[in-house]
Amino acid sequence: MRLFTSALALFLSFVIAGASAPHGKFDIAARHNRLAQRAPSPLEARAAASTKKCINRKNKNALKSSTSAAPSSTKAITTTKPASTPKPATTTKKATTTPALAPEPVKQVTASGLIKVQSASCGPSGATKAITKLSGPNGNIDWLNCGFEGAGWNPPVVRMQDVITQSLSSALQSPSSPFKACSKYVSLFEKYGNQNGIAPIILASFAMQESSCNPETVGGAGEQGLMQITRDKCGGAPGGNCRDPDFNIRTAAKYFKGTLDDNNGNVLLSVGTYNGWVKGLTKARAFAAANTGCCRCQNNGDYLHQFFNGWCQNIDAYSAKLGKYFNLDRCG
Repeated sequence: MRLFTSALALFLSFVIAGASAPHGKFDIAARHNRLAQRAPSPLEARAAASTKKCINRKNKNALKSSTSAAPSSTKAITTTKPASTPKPATTTKKATTTPALAPEPVKQVTASGLIKVQSASCGPSGATKAITKLSGPNGNIDWLNCGFEGAGWNPPVVRMQDVITQSLSSALQSPSSPFKACSKYVSLFEKYGNQNGIAPIILASFAMQESSCNPETVGGAGEQGLMQITRDKCGGAPGGNCRDPDFNIRTAAKYFKGTLDDNNGNVLLSVGTYNGWVKGLTKARAFAAANTGCCRCQNNGDYLHQFFNGWCQNIDAYSAKLGKYFNLDRCG
């Protein structure tokens, strides 16, 4: 009995000792629970903070990378043209040479032809069927004025049969003919023109150029009548009237015929002489009187072109503004 009691006491002591052991299964679990709930030690806190900081830096970088990727993608879409859109071809404008424009015609005339005179010293005539400011059937203004702007006027030899003119009687049939002003005197132009071998329209052209066919016209130097003859030619005028149309036209036609003869039939030289032009006349000399008290004593630089390509073609040379100098316009 005493032996049984001793044995039982020994067994119970082993059981109590096992229950109080620190490394039992259940005690480990409880200890882990308590560690999770208690405040962390300073070392544990620093370790935890360091771990959290690293995680946040990683997430921040990941967020930054994520948010910056979207704008980059958007920018690429809005600023980069699709590969399928072809780049517009650059057009290079080829250099072209614009041809010089011909002078604008004043009037297209039905001329019997173009002047055929050849001149080695003055070059080609530049004749055109269309009347322009600078040319016509009887040549270009520079050809008619050959030498005027250089060493001096030295006109080509142009004879009466070379000149392109219209018939005076036919010209008057045009409603717009400037020679309507001469209609009362056409018979006189034809009479004295035929007597002297001069185309009647040339005599009428003198009258238009000099006096606009007004028989009462008196020039600045005393020139008289339709064709503006000087007073020294007025001897024998009926009643002393140098402006009498018959006397005036007859005297002027005779004078011009004498000038033609003196110039060996050169009608271009003779028409110029009638207006005060002389061989060797320069532009400077012709316009010298512009600034004097006798502005109209100048020679009209456009005279020959106006005469041969204006009046002789049934065109009012003044209203058509034929020429390029217009030096008398400043005289008022």
